[in-house]
Amino acid sequence: MVLPSSFATGSGCPPPIPGARWSPADAPVRPLLLWVRTGTAHVRLDDGPALHLQAGEGVWIPADGRAERAITTEPGTVAFPLCPHAGVGARGLPELTRFDVPEGWQDWLIQLFNLQVTPFSGRGYSPEAIDELLRRPGSRPPAPATAGRPPAPEALAAEAEHPTPEGLAAKERHLTPEGHTARERHLTPEALAPPTMPRARGARAVAEELMRDPSLDLTVERWASRVLSSARTLRRDFLADTGLTFERWRLHCRLAAAVEFLAAGYDVDQVAALVGFASRNGLTRAFKGRFGLTPHEFGRDFSARPGAGGLTQRAAAARQTDDLIRMMRETDTPAAPEMLPPASTPSHTNDIHVLSWMYRGSGYLDIGDRRYERERGVATWIPAELEHVTGLRENSVSLPLGNAGTADLHLTAPLQVRFSSAWDDYLMFCSISARSALRPDDHDPRHILALFAEQAAAQRALSVPMPTDPRARAVAMECLRRIGEPGGAQDTETDGTQDAEIHRAFRDETGMTLGRWRYAARMRIARDLLTGGAQPSTVARRIGYAHLPTFSAAFSRFHGLSPREYQEREAAGGR
Repeated sequence: MVLPSSFATGSGCPPPIPGARWSPADAPVRPLLLWVRTGTAHVRLDDGPALHLQAGEGVWIPADGRAERAITTEPGTVAFPLCPHAGVGARGLPELTRFDVPEGWQDWLIQLFNLQVTPFSGRGYSPEAIDELLRRPGSRPPAPATAGRPPAPEALAAEAEHPTPEGLAAKERHLTPEGHTARERHLTPEALAPPTMPRARGARAVAEELMRDPSLDLTVERWASRVLSSARTLRRDFLADTGLTFERWRLHCRLAAAVEFLAAGYDVDQVAALVGFASRNGLTRAFKGRFGLTPHEFGRDFSARPGAGGLTQRAAAARQTDDLIRMMRETDTPAAPEMLPPASTPSHTNDIHVLSWMYRGSGYLDIGDRRYERERGVATWIPAELEHVTGLRENSVSLPLGNAGTADLHLTAPLQVRFSSAWDDYLMFCSISARSALRPDDHDPRHILALFAEQAAAQRALSVPMPTDPRARAVAMECLRRIGEPGGAQDTETDGTQDAEIHRAFRDETGMTLGRWRYAARMRIARDLLTGGAQPSTVARRIGYAHLPTFSAAFSRFHGLSPREYQEREAAGGR
C-alpha cells in the first residue's frame, strides 16, 4: 500500500553554516580529496604554505610523507571530504594537486561521498554465475561458521591480534563436525555474501566501516577506542552476534570484497591493495584457502562468462575513484561517469532512528505492506527496531543527516518533512558533519533533532482539522508554508471570486473560520516548539510574530497559560 504524501515544507531560511575543521580521531592517514561546493576552504600540509580553495575547486592530498594536515573551512562553506580506499594511494597522485571540478561532475561527487559513508549492500554481478564458477571441478567451497558452542574464553584470548591469512585459511580446511572436509561440502550462495553484520552498536559501527573500506588495518584496541568500547567487549560482540571472531569476520569481509573487485575486472595486485592484504601472495593464499581457486583463476574464468558482469556499489565506488583520478590527471574536461542505477537494501532493522534526505531523484521506504515515497527534498526519520527496505530509483542520490537514540526521540512510525532547495547547502553540511571528520569544533550530533523538531512541528500542525475542498486545502497548505514569515499566516491571499466559497469550506469542513484556523495552526506549532525546549522569543519569530508580547498574549488566550508557564508545566510532567 502506497501512503499518500502529506508534508510540511521547511519554513523560513536555513540556519547559517558555521566554519569547520578536519579533526580525525585516532584514524589512519589516508589519501583525501577535498571538493569545495560553496565558500572557501584552506589546506596546509606540515609547515608548508596554505592552499586556498574557492567554490568549484578541489585538491588531492596524498597520504604518504605528511605528518600533519590542517584543513579548515570558512562560515558558509560546504566542502566534501572524499576518502578513497586506503589501497588507492598508490594509484593516486604523489603530490598535493589542485584542480577544477567540471560542473557535470558535482552531483557525481556527492553520490561518491554517499557511497563512502553508507554501508554497502547488494550485488551488481550475477551471484549464480559466481556460484557456478566456484562449483567447477577442483574448486573447494568455503567452510561455514563453526556450529555448536563458541570457543572457550581462553581459546579466544589466545588468538593472535593479527593472524596471518595462511593461519586463518588453514582453519577453513579443518574437518567439519560431520567429519567431512570443506572440499567435500556443497557450496551455498550465502558463502559468497559478506559476513553477517553484528547487532551490538559498537561492533556494528566497526563492521560498517570495514564494509566501506576493508583495507583498514587498525588493531582491535584502536577500533574499540573509536567506538567507545573495550577490546574484550568488541571481540565478545562479534563472536556472539556473528559466530565469528573479529579476525575471521574481517578476513571474510575482505575476501567477499575481493570477489566483487575481481568480478569488476581489477587485477590481483590492485585487489590485494583495495581489500587490505600486504601482498598478492597473501591474498592468493587466503582466497584459495576459502574458495578453492586462486584470484587470478577466478578473475580469468569469470570474465569469460557471458552475462556475468555488473558492478556492486563497492566496486562502483572504486571505479568512480579511478574516474576521479583520471579527471584530475587530464588537462581537458572529461565527461562525467554515469550515475548509479536503481538500488535497494536488504530487509533490515536499526537499533537507532536514522534520518535520510533525498537530494536528487526519488526513492522509497517499505515497512511491511506500506510504502512511503521519498521525493526530492524529503527528509525521513526511519524508526529504530522496524524491519524495512529502502530503495533509490535511477539517477537518485540520498544523504544521511544523522541518527538519534530511542531515548532522545520517541518515534513509532516514519516521520517525513519536505525541505525546499534553499536548504540544500545546509543539509549537505549536516551530512558532512555527521559522517566525516570535517565538522565545527563545537559540533553536537543532537543538533539535528532541534532542527528537525521545528520542521516536524509544522507537519504536526496538519493535525489541526484540514479542509477537503481542493481550493481551501491549497490555501491551508500555503498558510503553513508561509507561517514563519512576518504576517505570513495572516496575509495569504485568495482569488476574490472564490473567497466566499473558500471561507464557507473552512467553516463547513473544519468548524473554524479561515482566520481561526490559521490561529490554531500557529498555536499548535508554538506548543510543539516550546515542548522541545525552544525559547519563547525564538518560537515567536519562527511562527511569524515580530514581537514577543504579541505572541505571549495570543498563546495565553489560546492555551490559558503563558508560553513560560506552559514550558514549566510540560517540564514538570516529564520528570
